[in-house]
Amino acid sequence: MKRIMLLSFAFAALATFSSFAAEDPVHNELRALRDKVLDGINKQDVDGVISCLSTNVVITWQNNDVCRGHAGVREHFERMGKNAFKGYKEPPAADELTILTGDNTGVVFGHSVGTYKLLGSEFEFKNRWTATLVKENGKWVLASYHVSLNALDNPILNAAKKGLYWAGGIGALIGIVVGALLSRMCCKSKSTAPVQ
Repeated sequence: MKRIMLLSFAFAALATFSSFAAEDPVHNELRALRDKVLDGINKQDVDGVISCLSTNVVITWQNNDVCRGHAGVREHFERMGKNAFKGYKEPPAADELTILTGDNTGVVFGHSVGTYKLLGSEFEFKNRWTATLVKENGKWVLASYHVSLNALDNPILNAAKKGLYWAGGIGALIGIVVGALLSRMCCKSKSTAPVQ
């Protein structure tokens, strides 16, 4: 029995090792594309980012903005301004290797944590993303990208809730003080009124 378990373990280890050893070399090309996109984003080099995108790229951002094509991406970056995105606390990382479909298409998904300055405050957004990569003219490019955050648990919603709690607490305190003052004034006016 021990011999069978030992052989099973050896075969499993060998299979795992061979799957790592047999990684498709295209994944190195895709990592280089990711690094080039991240370098462009970190340097706020819109042209550098656009050079990594398909001509007909479609990007959906966390705020539901959708950009189509190079002009749409450029307009989005100009509208958001250079000060909104502050960088990555955790840069985009794939959860697993790109799922390749044929020789010229891949789908990858993962996570990141971006830092943004919005409404005068800095927020960290935990994101989930999905990207479609295609090979055009012998070069891998990003054909689509969708990034989202948890609509029910995110820093802006948490800040709004905190503000609401503060406003409610202050409102309740003011109500108690005003109620006490009015009560006192009513009681004084009744006690100073002449008896007939």
